[in-house]
Amino acid sequence: MEIKDVNGNVLKNGDNVIVIKDLKVKGSSGGLKQGTKVKNIRLTDELEGLTGKIDGMKGIYIKPEYVKKA
Repeated sequence: MEIKDVNGNVLKNGDNVIVIKDLKVKGSSGGLKQGTKVKNIRLTDELEGLTGKIDGMKGIYIKPEYVKKA
């Protein structure tokens, strides 16, 4: 199964992506700001999304329609 970003680019494990809009994060007082870089993503088949690391947070789950390939 291919997972694509907002621009239609195919994402793969290990890619870096950029958040395209401000997002709220469950369990955190802050959120993700537009332009935040998510490093070393891992694709998840079960949820049709991706997980990645951000400075200060790890294991963030994001739907692919909110990111673009860096």
